[in-house]
Amino acid sequence: MAEPEAQLLRAVGLIEKDTNGDVLWVWCYPSVTAELRTLLLRKCCLTDENKLLHTFVFGQYKRSWFYITTVEVQDSPALKKVTHFSIVLTAKDFNPEKYAAFTRILCRIYLKHGSPVKMMESYIAVLTKGICQSEENGSFLSKDFDARKAYLAGSIKDIVSQFGMETVILYTALMLKKRIVVYHPRIEAIQEFTRTLPALVWHRQDWSILHSYVHLNEDELEALKACTGYIAGFTDSEVSSRSDLYDVYVNLADSEITVSPVAKEAMTMGKLHKEIGQLIVQSAEDPDKSDSQVIKDISLKTKEILATLASLTEVSDGNEKPTLNAEALKQKRFPPATENFLFHLAAAEQMLKI
Repeated sequence: MAEPEAQLLRAVGLIEKDTNGDVLWVWCYPSVTAELRTLLLRKCCLTDENKLLHTFVFGQYKRSWFYITTVEVQDSPALKKVTHFSIVLTAKDFNPEKYAAFTRILCRIYLKHGSPVKMMESYIAVLTKGICQSEENGSFLSKDFDARKAYLAGSIKDIVSQFGMETVILYTALMLKKRIVVYHPRIEAIQEFTRTLPALVWHRQDWSILHSYVHLNEDELEALKACTGYIAGFTDSEVSSRSDLYDVYVNLADSEITVSPVAKEAMTMGKLHKEIGQLIVQSAEDPDKSDSQVIKDISLKTKEILATLASLTEVSDGNEKPTLNAEALKQKRFPPATENFLFHLAAAEQMLKI
């Protein structure tokens, strides 16, 4: 059963750019903290120097998701002094398609009425009933947007066609809960790529590791560093020199993946990785397979690996989580890279005795 919207939506906000070129936070309901407001003004493309209009961006900051739709105002008698505006939604869940659809409706309402009151009415309708309907602005039904659909919206096949066997580096990094930084000058390319990566470790179904739009800003970086493993997207090429932020660096524009020296040992590749890589590539290159079938194939391989790991654990106390028996792992005489991977995987899954 999906959570009702009242438990997922946090707030709605409005940012405007006026005919003088000033960008202002105009209104919000029920409230947005000053810290988050500053962040959202930075994320909304209206404050950007390069004047590029990004119709929709999304990201996460301190466990709060944000979704921003921006439109140019043309021929709106209700908004004579406004050239552009952004509608912001903050929420507890990851669902770009759902919030893109809802913000588009809110934009149409604001273009027509030029007053936040009408937007608030629709926001409250979705909050309380999960639906807002109107002939002229279109209707929105939140239960049309399943979380699982959002998880499967990206294309694993596209990632494999770009990176081939190297996709296994991304898989290994995600399995070991490492820090992945992705760079591309276009935010749209970053969002599409990064949102798909958590599907490589489908057994966790954990999109909270995704930070698809991060600036090289101290507060944002501090919040990011507080997370154990993550996928973080940046449009600033300077991030490549910030080796304190990543274990794996993906230059999406040049199709290059680099493993940082600190992660080299944990990320050593061997026979098992080659097997996984070949399985990923073969599955993704099969024209008859959909993206979700590719995810399923990878997930089955992951389950095999986790079953192997589980067979090497012991429960020392009835209430405790099973922990890795290091002796049992050694006795298996796996190739060194496999043994190393299983050991680090046990650490990532909190299965090591402390």
